Amino acid sequence: MSTAVRTSAFTEPDRPKGLLIRFVTTGGSYVDVTGSGENGHDNRWSCHGCGDSSRSPKASYLFRIRPDANDHATACRAIPLT
Repeated sequence: MSTAVRTSAFTEPDRPKGLLIRFVTTGGSYVDVTGSGENGHDNRWSCHGCGDSSRSPKASYLFRIRPDANDHATACRAIPLT
C-alpha cells in the first residue's frame, strides 16, 4: 500500500533576519514584520503576495506597525507566485 504525499501549493518563504511577526494573508501569502523590535525605529512590514509594504518611516514603532501589517494580511487576497 503506497501513501501519497500531498504538498501545498503555498510554501512558507524563508524567514528573513530580524523577523518579528509573520501574518498569513487571506490569499495564503505572508506579511513579514522585520526590524529591531518594540522600540526600534527600523520596523517595517512587507507582503510576499502583492509586494506592498509599510510607507511611514515616522511610525516605525512595533505597536504602530503591527496593526497595519495585520490589517493588510486580513485584506490581501494576492496569492504567492513562487
